[in-house]
Parts: sequence; C-alpha cells; structure tokens
Amino acid sequence: MDKTVSLGSANGTITPPSSKSYAQRAIALALLAEGRTTLRNIEFCKDTRSAISCIEALGAKVSYLDESTIAIDGGLHPVTDTLMVGESGLATRLFTPIASLNSTPICIKGEGTLLHRPMMMMIEPLRRLGVEVRDGGGHLPIEVKGPIHGGNIEVDGSFSSQFITGLLLALPLAKEDTTLHVRSAVSTPYIDMTIDTAKRFGVEIMHHEGDYSEFYIEGGQKYAPADLAIEGDWSGASTMLVAGAISGRVTVKNLSTLSKQADTAICRALERAGAGIIIEGDSITVTKRRLRSFTFDENRRAIIEKEEGSEHHIEADTVIFATGQRAEIGEEAGLTLGRANSIAVGERSLATSVPGIFAAGDAVYGTKSVIQAIASGKEAAAEIDRFLGGDGD
Repeated sequence: MDKTVSLGSANGTITPPSSKSYAQRAIALALLAEGRTTLRNIEFCKDTRSAISCIEALGAKVSYLDESTIAIDGGLHPVTDTLMVGESGLATRLFTPIASLNSTPICIKGEGTLLHRPMMMMIEPLRRLGVEVRDGGGHLPIEVKGPIHGGNIEVDGSFSSQFITGLLLALPLAKEDTTLHVRSAVSTPYIDMTIDTAKRFGVEIMHHEGDYSEFYIEGGQKYAPADLAIEGDWSGASTMLVAGAISGRVTVKNLSTLSKQADTAICRALERAGAGIIIEGDSITVTKRRLRSFTFDENRRAIIEKEEGSEHHIEADTVIFATGQRAEIGEEAGLTLGRANSIAVGERSLATSVPGIFAAGDAVYGTKSVIQAIASGKEAAAEIDRFLGGDGD
C-alpha cells in the first residue's frame, strides 16, 4: 500500500508544557520551606505527581487551586515511613537525601524499570554524612535514617547529576557546613537549574561559575516560601520552533531566554541555520527562510574530559555521542585520536564489539554513558547505559 504525504506548513501560537525539572525542584523546596508556597503553571505529569506524593508523605499539605496551580504548606514532618517514587529517577535521587534530614527511618520504594536502575552512587556518600542506610544491593528499596550531617565529601558525578541535586538541596539544612567534591560531573545544566531554584527560595549554594567539581554549602540555612510560575519546557518547545523554521511561522510562549535549561541552545542552532527569530518578552517566533548548512557545537559533546597526565583515552578517528543529536568529537575535547578498531583505556584495548559500542567505517558510535564508563575504566558498560537512560530529569 502506497501513501503520499503532501507538503504542508506550520503556522500559529502554542504554549509548551512547563518544565518538570524545575517543577520537581520547586516542589521539593516548598516542602522544606516553613510557610505557604504557591506554584503556578504546573504540568501534572507522572513524575510531577510522584514528587507531590513524596512531599505529602514527608509532611507537606498540598492544595489544588486550579488546573495548573498548587499551594504547598511546607514543613518536614513525615506522616509515613515510606516514600513511593513510582518510576521517577529524579524523585528517588532527590528525595533520598531530603528524607535523610529526618531522624526516623524512611524507606524509599519504586516500581517498574526503576527497580533495576543503579542507586549505588548514593549509599556510601550518605553513610559518610552520618546517615544509616539499608539497601537492596545498590537498588531500591533503600531505607535511610538521619539526620544527615555536613562535612567534606566526595561524590561520583559520572552517572547522573540527580543525586548531586538532592545533596545540594538537603545539605543547607544540615547543622554543619559542607564542601562537596564532585568527580566527572555530567548534565551540568541541571546542576545550574538546582542552584537557581534554591536561590529563588532564599538559599545560596556557592561554586566557581563553570566549575562543577567543588561546591560549598553553608549549614543552618532556611528556605523561605515563594510564589513562582514554572517556566516553559525548552525541550518540548524546540520541536515547534524547528517546525516554524522549516515550514512556516510559529510563536511559542512562556519561554525564558535566560533559562538555565540546556535546550535554550536551539535558538543558536536555528540562528546559524538561517531561520528568522524574533524574541518579544516570553515569546519566541521562528519563521521560515532559506536555510543553510551549519556547524553546531555547544560543548555538550565534551562529556569526557581528559585530565592532564591521565592515562585514560579513546582511540578513534571520530567519536559520536547519541545524545539526541549527533556531534563530532575532536582533539579539542581532550580525546586521543587514532584508529577506530578499538577503544583504549590506558594500556588496555577494548574491541568495538563491546555492547553499546559499534564501529562504522572510521567512526565509533555509542551513547555517552557507555563510552564514558569505558573511558574511566569501569566494567558493565552496557548495563550502565541500559539502566541509566540519561539524566532522567
């Protein structure tokens, strides 16, 4: 059977869903702020509902004011000993440190694929911060009993930024100050988002701009209630903006060009492609023009950074990460380039038959977590990629 798809056009105005990443952070902080917080423009997706369920279990009272607005009376006073996070990876890694502020045991439980995703990166850091942890072999369920203390702590950030988000939001309420050292931080725009949201609730988290290896968190701080409108989701908006660029004129509302969301980069990509872009307040209009080929590198491709003197490197003529769009990695990203028939880690050579990695011509392809795991000498790269599934924010 033959089907014909005719050329069409995209014209009109649309408002994307709100950012669930911002929403979940704001919901968590509304719990920790004594007083009433109002959150507007909330999209009640499954992950957002999981976050709301968690704060209700931890003592917050949530009132639904209309179809997109909630009021949250905060206060960490658990009413149950169990948090059900559904299948939300962010809720798990965000609320585990928050639950650790409490001096009574709380068990974090999930369902579905989340039960197979790795949680080992949380266990030892929490224990070093004084939390009693009982785990299921590095997976949910996990039981924590605080209170969490401050201190000087190191965390592996190579798997996900979600646990770092949880620590950054919980530790300001610890009695002691904390210096948090992070190795190989990934998904750093989400860390920016976390720091920005904390600031909106009156808490400062200090670090050198552009450096995600060390954070200083003053203890004994207090979150203040806030009245916030959750900004639009740039990921959801980007497809509509591209539609305008290739086939008409599209206006997308409730977008902040000052947003910490990484996908604001779509505007720079469209500009380089030659599309017409008009920014008016919180609205962005993209119009079709004659488009041109372009090179786009927003530095999101440099997932692996080779430290000076490090023995870890990848040998390949071209390395391409599958991160939603293909981007070449060159010498400027700190990778050692060579032939594509193997990946070298120190003196150890790994064939490209490793699950999650394959060669095509002179290129090596693979997802960022698989390649990163191999480059840092970790085993079980396929399982890391299978269960990590990106940042999950």
